Amino acid sequence: MSLFKYYPSNPKKLDPEMEKRIFIHSLLFSLVFVLAFWIVEIIEQTTDLSFVKFGVYPRHINGLQGVLFSPFIHSNFNHLISNSLPFFILLFMLVYFYRRISYRIFFQMYFWAGICVWLVGREAWHIGASGVVYAMAAFHFVSGIIRNDVRLLTLSTVVVFLYGGMIWGMFPINPDISWEGHLWGAVSGVVLAFYYRKYLIRREKFDWETEEEEEEESNSNQSQLPVEEQEEEESHSNQLLSPFSEQSQKGSELRDEFPKENESRTDLF
Repeated sequence: MSLFKYYPSNPKKLDPEMEKRIFIHSLLFSLVFVLAFWIVEIIEQTTDLSFVKFGVYPRHINGLQGVLFSPFIHSNFNHLISNSLPFFILLFMLVYFYRRISYRIFFQMYFWAGICVWLVGREAWHIGASGVVYAMAAFHFVSGIIRNDVRLLTLSTVVVFLYGGMIWGMFPINPDISWEGHLWGAVSGVVLAFYYRKYLIRREKFDWETEEEEEEESNSNQSQLPVEEQEEEESHSNQLLSPFSEQSQKGSELRDEFPKENESRTDLF
C-alpha cells in the first residue's frame, strides 16, 4: 500500500498528517479482525451452531482448514474476551511500527502457528486466536531487545507486564487449553523477530539521544586530531607556562646563594 511507503529520510521532519493516517489505519485494521471474532461468536451463540469443526485437527486433512479459520472461533464469550484486547493492542503495535512489512509478518505468524499445531498437536479440535496472540507478544518482546530501540523496549516491557503470565499457557498444565497453539505461536514470533532484525524503523529521536550523539562525535573528533596539531597545542601550552618556570628558576638560584653567605659567616667566628 502506498500509505506504508512513507519513510522520511530526515527523522526531524515528520509529516504529522501522514503519521495520523498511519495511526488510524493501524487502528482500523486491528479493529476489523476483532469485530470479525465477535460477529462469528455472536452468530454461533444465537443460532445454536457450532463452528468447532472449522478448527485445527492435527494430521487430518479435514482439520487443515482450521489453519485459516480457527482464530475466528472461540468456545464462549469469556474465551473471546480474553483474546480480544491483547490481539487488538499487539496487532495495532505491529502495523503502526513495522508498516510496510507488518502484513507480511502478521500473516506469516498467523499461518505458521496453525501449521505447526496441525503437524505436532494433540488429536483434538484446536480453536481460538490465542496462538496468534502469543506469536505477536513474543515477536514484540524479542524484537525490542534485538533492536535496542527505546520505544520497542518500552513496548516489550509493557507486554511482559501485562501478559507475563502467558508463559504458563505454553505448558501442558490444563488439558482443556491448547498449549501447543500457544507454544508454537510464541516460537514463530521469536523466529520472525530474528529474521526481520535488519529491518530499520525510522523515528524522531529524543533530545537526550541527540545530545549523547553530539558528545560522542566531539570526543571522536578530538581523538582524531593530526599529530602535528597536537604537538602545536602542547608547545603553545608550554610557552604559556614558560614565564612562571623562569621565575621559579630565579627563585631557586637566590635560595642557593643564602646558604653560602651563612657558611662564610660561621667561618669568621
